[in-house]
Amino acid sequence: MTQRPRYPSVSRTLPLPVGSCSAMPGPGQAGVLPPPLLLLLLPLLAVRTLAAQPEAYVWPWPQKISVSPNVTFALKPILFRFQYSNSSAVQLGCSVLDQAFVRYLGIIFGPGPWLSRHHPGLKQTVKNSLEVFVNVPGCDQFPEMNSVENYTLTLSDQQFILKAHTVWGALRGCQEEIPFTRSYLGAYLLWLGETGLYNASDMILLKSLGLETFSQLIWRSAEGMFYVKQTEVVDFPRFPHRGLLLDTSRHYLPLQSILETLDGMAYNKFNVFHWHIVDDPSFPYESMTFPELSRKGSYNSATHIYTIGDVKKVIEYARMRGIRVISEFDTPGHTLSWGKGIPGLLTPCYSGSTPSGTFGPVNPILNSTYEFMASFFQEISSVFPDFYLHLGGDEVDFTCWRSNPDIKAFMKKRGFDRFEKLESFYIQKLLNIVSSYRKGYMVWQEVFDNNVKLNPDTVVHVWKERSPFPYALEMQNVTKAGFRALLSAPWYLNRISYGQDWQEIYMVDPLDFKGSPEQKSLVIGGEACMWGEYVDETNLTPRLWPRGGAVAERLWSSQSVRDLDLAYNRLAHFRCELLRRGIQAQPLYVGYCEHEYFHRMEQNHP
Repeated sequence: MTQRPRYPSVSRTLPLPVGSCSAMPGPGQAGVLPPPLLLLLLPLLAVRTLAAQPEAYVWPWPQKISVSPNVTFALKPILFRFQYSNSSAVQLGCSVLDQAFVRYLGIIFGPGPWLSRHHPGLKQTVKNSLEVFVNVPGCDQFPEMNSVENYTLTLSDQQFILKAHTVWGALRGCQEEIPFTRSYLGAYLLWLGETGLYNASDMILLKSLGLETFSQLIWRSAEGMFYVKQTEVVDFPRFPHRGLLLDTSRHYLPLQSILETLDGMAYNKFNVFHWHIVDDPSFPYESMTFPELSRKGSYNSATHIYTIGDVKKVIEYARMRGIRVISEFDTPGHTLSWGKGIPGLLTPCYSGSTPSGTFGPVNPILNSTYEFMASFFQEISSVFPDFYLHLGGDEVDFTCWRSNPDIKAFMKKRGFDRFEKLESFYIQKLLNIVSSYRKGYMVWQEVFDNNVKLNPDTVVHVWKERSPFPYALEMQNVTKAGFRALLSAPWYLNRISYGQDWQEIYMVDPLDFKGSPEQKSLVIGGEACMWGEYVDETNLTPRLWPRGGAVAERLWSSQSVRDLDLAYNRLAHFRCELLRRGIQAQPLYVGYCEHEYFHRMEQNHP
């Protein structure tokens, strides 16, 4: 007999914010139904529409938030604007924020039509602007591992203000409400006040964070007016690396799908796009130096490739949302598609004393292998601006190497008694090549497990749940050795099961292993992974969202934020908000969203 999923339990009924959903009431929970007037007006509304606004439905949950339920301000979309503070180090012409202002006005208010700017009898104070202040100049840089993402947001009678140390923090804060405080790493404050909205940012990254937060705090009444409550938020991420991996080799993902995923990442405050761009099945990256790689290694060299222009578009689109792009070109395994365009790169496999006609991993004993890798990664280092490259190093099948007489002779000459040593020989030479281009690198855990000599700034990516031992023990071993660790093992979102599997995902904690405070400080975060064996454009988005939000909150919010009932309430609402924004997120359980119902009406009644 199937167990009933858990329902959120609340002590009192809260109205839902704009874009919310109304889940089936749980024990002791009253349902919230829209009044008839709301039903008539909803087809005109382009934003979340509710009968009233709860204290806060913010995702991911801020480090600190205080809402005054009895103090509400009105916003008029025809008049409301974002504006730079006169004393801000960043002014008009900052592309990251200029574009974010336009983008978030559309997200918050929609395209209209809106009610008249004149509202006789309106009791709430009207706020017509959010002022933005950036403390540090500079808008053209890319986000980095150490970019500061804290911000403060204050919405009060005295001021509407968003402050951030970087433009990246400002982007995050527009998503929810936060109080005004002194900026510190990962923190932000939004304070909504009577005189207008003021966004202060020490840097552009913080501004990005602030805008997303602010957008989640606003709701629309049945009469078509926009409101926000007096709110103070101080926020910052718990971990600096909050990533999502997409596999574009097993199934090619069109460029638009990647861009839409970046939008969803920004809404969830993810800040790293891990692009697993090539693998055994196909090589869709169009190399300038070695064009035969995609001509012969892609599924279709005319339709299923990413040109340099496509790659640059992804990188810039991500930058505008405060997201880093880390490319992965995995070797020496997972390279069958490489061999089609580069003859001699892969190891010939043998059947007895004769070649079998099949190929295995990269051939590690040839000088030509390293000459190719030096040229190829020189190109990759110039195309992808992030300091880090992901070099893979996982799942190397030794069967082919074991069958090849030249490989065995080389190993004997070198004194290698295990194939792990041959793998380490290759990896070490590759790491030296990449380091010569002044790049850092990330590797899958096998590289560490096989005792390859690594630079101190190496990031070890833990992906195995139980082999050779539980991932918590692997995290312990990696950090004990002094390396930074990144967790993905429990967050493979391509794996699905019946029921609310987001709960298990949500309860994982990257620091849940035995180790000293110094060890745990080496955990830089984690990544949700969407591998492509059974995922393409048709099911990517609903499989990813809102389940990916469970990982996002675990990596952003305080370790103490673990209540599943409260999380269900907020995540169910956030799922509906994603629908309103055009992200076709799957439901958590029984219920409905206002937007999906009236979207259907619009189709039937043009």
